[in-house]
Amino acid sequence: MEVITTHITADFDALASMIAAKKLYPNAVLAFPGAQEKSIRDFMLQSTAYFLDIQKASKVPLEEITRLILVDIRQASRIGKFAEVALKKDVDVHIYDHHPASPDDIKGSLEIIQPLGSTTTILCKILKERNLEISPDEATVMMLGIYEDTGNLTFSSTTEEDYTAAGFLFSQGANLNIVADMVIKELTAEQVAILNQLIENTYVHTVQGVDVMIAKAASDSYVGDFAVLVHKLKNMGNVNALVAMASMEDRIYLVARSRIQEVNAGEIAAAFDGGGHATAASATIHNMTIVQAEQKLVRVLNATIKPVKVARDFMATPVKTIDVHKTLDQASAMLTRYNINVLPVTEKDKLVGMISRQIIEKARHHGLEGIPVREYMTTEYATVRESTSVSEIKRHIIKDNQRFLPVLERKKIKGAITRTDLLRVLHVDMTEESLGIESRSSEGRHKKMKSLITERLDKEVLKLLKNIGFVADAMGFNAYAVGGFARDVILRIKNYDIDVVIEGDGIQFAKKFAEQFGNNVKVYRKFGTAVIEIHDELKVDVASARLEYYEKPAALPKVEWSSIKLDLYRRDFTINTLAIRLNKNFFGEMIDFFGARRDIKEKAVRVLHNLSFVEDPSRIFRAIRFEQRLDFHIGKLTKNLIDNAVKHDFLQNLSGKRIFSEVMLLLHEEQILPIVKRMNDFDLLKYVYPTLKYDSAMRSMLKNIAEVLSWYDLLYLESACEKWFVYFLGLVDRLKQDDIARLVATFDIKKKYAVPLAIAKNQGYDVLYNIAHKRPLKDSDIYRYLHVLPVEVCLYLMAKTGRRTTKKAFSLYFTKLRNTKIHVNGKDLQKLGIPPGKIYKHMLDSLLDEILNGKIEGKEEEITFIKTLQKRS
Repeated sequence: MEVITTHITADFDALASMIAAKKLYPNAVLAFPGAQEKSIRDFMLQSTAYFLDIQKASKVPLEEITRLILVDIRQASRIGKFAEVALKKDVDVHIYDHHPASPDDIKGSLEIIQPLGSTTTILCKILKERNLEISPDEATVMMLGIYEDTGNLTFSSTTEEDYTAAGFLFSQGANLNIVADMVIKELTAEQVAILNQLIENTYVHTVQGVDVMIAKAASDSYVGDFAVLVHKLKNMGNVNALVAMASMEDRIYLVARSRIQEVNAGEIAAAFDGGGHATAASATIHNMTIVQAEQKLVRVLNATIKPVKVARDFMATPVKTIDVHKTLDQASAMLTRYNINVLPVTEKDKLVGMISRQIIEKARHHGLEGIPVREYMTTEYATVRESTSVSEIKRHIIKDNQRFLPVLERKKIKGAITRTDLLRVLHVDMTEESLGIESRSSEGRHKKMKSLITERLDKEVLKLLKNIGFVADAMGFNAYAVGGFARDVILRIKNYDIDVVIEGDGIQFAKKFAEQFGNNVKVYRKFGTAVIEIHDELKVDVASARLEYYEKPAALPKVEWSSIKLDLYRRDFTINTLAIRLNKNFFGEMIDFFGARRDIKEKAVRVLHNLSFVEDPSRIFRAIRFEQRLDFHIGKLTKNLIDNAVKHDFLQNLSGKRIFSEVMLLLHEEQILPIVKRMNDFDLLKYVYPTLKYDSAMRSMLKNIAEVLSWYDLLYLESACEKWFVYFLGLVDRLKQDDIARLVATFDIKKKYAVPLAIAKNQGYDVLYNIAHKRPLKDSDIYRYLHVLPVEVCLYLMAKTGRRTTKKAFSLYFTKLRNTKIHVNGKDLQKLGIPPGKIYKHMLDSLLDEILNGKIEGKEEEITFIKTLQKRS
């Protein structure tokens, strides 16, 4: 028996979800677990034809249930008797819900949980995908479900999907007149009385700078639609956070609404065994007077409300400034170098004005670039302190239209806030749910990220990150795990290449950490970095937050100390700009200034600015590397910028050594054929060598190498092989000896690789010819041909040959001949009375040939063979 049920005090979203679920489970019985809201009861009385098959829980034989379908709920405490059924091991549970997780959530074999405005929306998407028919009456009820839970599509929890679902239901014949009649109703006399009580019994409770309106009412009898009354009260006062309680009959009804991140309505209701979202929630309170409930509410608010964000929480620091005596031309150079639009002007470290890019450009147009900035700086502007609230900052930036807001303490500039910084604080990223991150409040987001890190990292790494935060706190520094490590936490990829950025002295931090935890540390003062060695397999790269600027295209960057924001801005692609805070009070908070999570969700590799490939053309190779490694795609604009950089030949400014380094890294990836194809797509092969062509011959060679290397891996041989170099040999396979010589010189290739390159080109053809044509071909011949070659050259030649017999010879060499050993040595020869000399090499070589050809086995036979040779000599 299949049963579809929902939560106690079912509302329209619950009812609509049950009807929608019935389309997916046509044989299931619909059953309410308990009472319904008055609006549902009234609707059912008016439209009984729809609901003849909805049963009470008491009428359902619980012992016969084999599958339980829960809609708009997953809390065991809110489904009545069905909780017993859901916990049975032999009952299959399916869940469709849009509420945040709770401690007593039931687990199902099928869980479709999405943070949308209503559960009806989730089910509508499924019905639409499966092309299931919906009658106009059913569409009307489902529309009511969406309208009720989204406040007529006005609540901040409303999503694009809710609008899409409403449009779909309208196309299916939903009757908006019925929806309007049920949603917009005149208040009864009893409801007006309750609303008046709420208005008269209202006060503001302030916690850590956050105002919450609390309202109370009481009635001897039950008055329906209390949530509607609370919604009207909220709109009348334009309140950001409201909690209302009404004592009716033997219980208290609590409704919470919130528009701000600091107040989580769902957490408040959960404290009273209720549920809901961060923006809207409710609870029914038993065995408590309204006075007791109010006292508990105040305690809950004091415990759950988070402090208001202030300037120090999101200001950028340190801030680039310019001395009052510097010229406008010097100011212009700084703005360009650091990619900023405003410079604070200081005199003896005190702020005296600000100069903007627009003013400088106009002044330069009039030939005034040599004038000191003090002549044209702005001196009328607002400033704030580190403790200034977001609301005041918003007034300065939005109402007063000040794009750059200095943060001062004793007239000295401590930081700055831009319009973008403010918008980022005010904005709730609605894409986070697809990455497994709760997005309804910043605190919820931070908590979820912390749990994400806890879930995806092993205990050793997690403890290490917390220790880093502990030391940073003690030193007054901010510490962040950044780059690929942070990205791969989101992507669920194991990555123990940990990069840490310190807002402060990174080398000083690394030394302190190593001293405190007994680790070794290597310092690279030239680069301002350090490496903390935890053990052989775990190291931490530490650097001070820094920025880079380029004096000319493809030049090596100049480096200066900076803030975490500017440090992340210097990185190659948005997906590598994530940072995870490690300080104790903020542990797990993910910083995303440049849309990294959006691009990770969209699987897109995008640059941070349009001159990225001009400043560093080697990023083109890295774009391909990340695209292929992560199975992403290069964004449209980024692709156009690559094409533009190649067209203008910016890669010609790179040294051969840098290009070879990037090619080497590309060939270290898993799938080489798609990488080389992508290089060809962007016309990059000419930078390896001008005559290289990506054609069927090159594709065949690279494919053969991949097969040979897979075969070699399966042998589990002890000797290592540099696979990338085998692919490089294949890449340059058709170059002539002179070409190879020029390639080595251009790329400044080290002897370690230059020699095998020459061997492959000079001796490779002869080896393949000899193995193919020598008859008879003894095992000792194969050994002599191949043993002098590096293993990478052997594997390349094995891939190159098209002859099966030659491939078998290579296979025999690797599996049997290569590690053949002789048991006798020079001492044994001396004991036989053979005087030392060149004869030793001749005898031992002859002996090895006999062993390779299977004519001799064991030390005794070897001694006998040596004696035979001794007699002949």
